[in-house]
Amino acid sequence: MISSNWIAFRTIIFKETVRILRIWTQTLLPSAITSVLYFIIFGKIIGDRVGSMVGIGYIEFIAPGLILMAVITNSYGNVSSSFFSSKFQRNVEEMLVSPASEHVIILGYAAGGILRGSIVGLIVTVISMIFTKLQVFDLLIIVSMVLLTAMLFSLAGLVNALLASKFDDIGIIPTFILTPLNYLGGIFFSISMLPEFWQKVAALNPVLYMVNTFRYGFLGVSDTSITFSFVFLGLVVLALYLLSMKLFISGKGMRN
Repeated sequence: MISSNWIAFRTIIFKETVRILRIWTQTLLPSAITSVLYFIIFGKIIGDRVGSMVGIGYIEFIAPGLILMAVITNSYGNVSSSFFSSKFQRNVEEMLVSPASEHVIILGYAAGGILRGSIVGLIVTVISMIFTKLQVFDLLIIVSMVLLTAMLFSLAGLVNALLASKFDDIGIIPTFILTPLNYLGGIFFSISMLPEFWQKVAALNPVLYMVNTFRYGFLGVSDTSITFSFVFLGLVVLALYLLSMKLFISGKGMRN
């Protein structure tokens, strides 16, 4: 059983890796182009007028957030589109009748999302170094937050794909939920600038904790508690994993 699960896990990861690299113009290139535009428009044009944010140069302040935003969108998009395509093509039924456990399938697809998110994050990091000099305050926090963020949104993408009944359903969450969470998650501003009421509202946004903790890894500054951020995000990951398991076991969205 262990051997079968390991083979299944490697197979899913291999399939996801080949898919990411085969259509790199769709999976890797768009984020690179988008990040360049963000750095030019927000970092250079607007940033020169803003000056600084909490005592840090504006382009340096937003760079960690732009890197993490690329990780978020790509880890989410990879799993949601890949798994739903398997549903649409009826490939998922072969996995369900195989000896592979639900845990292996979930972790395999999540690993694919983490891989794409990490690759794109690295690409955007290299691009950001063209526009600003990145510091490294705590490498362990940087790496662990990338992996935790990619895992969280990979699982969220899997849940979306499990519940989706048509391709249009895949685009609803990124458009109406993911994009607002990103833009209101402290990527372009410090929440200390917000009125007290809106600071409390922003505290419900998980992206806020990701961005600030990731920024702390580079700059050593954060609007949130680092320990609380890791605990909170860990609980969200656990909740999404358990929800994925429940959906797999019930067969919702796959055995209709």
